[in-house]
Formats: sequence, structure tokens, C-alpha cells
Amino acid sequence: MHNSSTGPASKPRVGSSQPSDSSFKRKRGVFQKDLQHMMYGFGDDPNPLPETVALMEDIAVEYVTDLVTVVVLTFFYVFYLQVHKAQDIASKRGKLLTEDFLYLIRKDMPKLHRCTELLSMNEELKQARKAFEVDEEKLATTD
Repeated sequence: MHNSSTGPASKPRVGSSQPSDSSFKRKRGVFQKDLQHMMYGFGDDPNPLPETVALMEDIAVEYVTDLVTVVVLTFFYVFYLQVHKAQDIASKRGKLLTEDFLYLIRKDMPKLHRCTELLSMNEELKQARKAFEVDEEKLATTD
């Protein structure tokens, strides 16, 4: 029987995308019961070997970690591209405006609505501060 883990061309994949053991330690065995049930549901023995369950757990955790990493990196890349586009637009005009960012996120309705909500709230706060400063100035001049 050939053991692929001892071959010269094999490389350990478990934990390859995770930081080193000194910076991040994962609790092992958290998903073992669930994985045992899933393995049984897909045709394995009702009580699979602990090594098999541990291997499946390592594979599942690695897959989810890689998936999350790709999603996060994609998000940052898209954000970088949007900021870069805004800077290009601003360099032509010489000034970066809020409307440049609103234009870039115009197709993402939840972001656009949240940004407009925050901008209107910011305007209300500015007006409230201005009114409060005027009242203080009037009180200071009458004393």
C-alpha cells in the first residue's frame, strides 16, 4: 500500500493557509461530533476512526479559512480599486469630493443608502453645533 504522505512530491496541506503555531492556535476536536454524523450520513461507518475525523476536521477548517481569506482579500482589492478610481477622478479636477465616492458605490444600494444616511446625520450635527456655538456667543456678549 502506498502512503502518499511520505512521498517526495507530497506537501503538507493541513494548516498551510493558517499562521504559524506560535501566533495562532486552533482548538482541535470542536467539530468532531458533527463531522462524525455528517460522515455517517454520506455513507461512512457510524463510528469512524478518530484519525479520519481529525483529518476531515483539518480539511474542513482549512477550506473555510481559505474561503474566508479569499473573500476578505477580494473585498479589500475591490475597495482599493474604488479608492483608486476616486483618486483618478479627483486628480483630473484637483479635489476629492464626497460625490466621487457616492458615484462609485451607486450600484450597491445598501452602501449608498447608508452613506447618504450618515452624510445627512453629519449635516444635522454640524447645524446643531453651529446653533449651540451661536447661543454661547450671545450669552458671552451679554455678560
